[in-house]
Amino acid sequence: MKILAAGCIHSNSTLIESLAEQAERENVDLVVLCGDLTLGERSTDNIIGPFVKKGKKVALVPGNHETVATADFLAKKYGATNLHGYGLKHGDVGLFGCGGANIGMFQLSEDEIFYHLYKSHKYVKDARKRIMVTHVHPAESLMEQFSDFVKGSTGVTRAIEMLKPDLLLCSHVHEASGLEETIGVTRIVNVSKVGKVIEV
Repeated sequence: MKILAAGCIHSNSTLIESLAEQAERENVDLVVLCGDLTLGERSTDNIIGPFVKKGKKVALVPGNHETVATADFLAKKYGATNLHGYGLKHGDVGLFGCGGANIGMFQLSEDEIFYHLYKSHKYVKDARKRIMVTHVHPAESLMEQFSDFVKGSTGVTRAIEMLKPDLLLCSHVHEASGLEETIGVTRIVNVSKVGKVIEV
């Protein structure tokens, strides 16, 4: 399975068109958007549509710049899947997630972040490969050190330690774009707005 993952696209239509072209060129099976799809919910135009026009399936989580309701609206309008508190199976790969962050306009508590990850994992617990999708990065990670302002999530770290997913896709810290690290058995990739093609 081939995934194009990106986040923090903030309604940038030029960037979104470029990512959609990359998804087509790379012939990916799924596009995963790791939150901050909008910039403070100013516009939801042309965020998911360009990927759908290229015939790509999309899974997403909200960030701290949009509500779960906005993510639900986009998912429903374009036939995408909102992974916030929910799971999706694609062959023998399972994706589950939690949007939002522990900071910003639409923030969640650490307990809420962990709860949504724990709940959504139940949908994919038997998958051969399990991918956790969040907006915020884990606490006590290298990514956390790239910003004094944007702290990692203890709820995400707790979920990694308990659920042991194969892969975590996140964004949130723009300065850590492209950074990869490992916590336990889990590979963590900060995809940010640049986007990353990952084969599972």
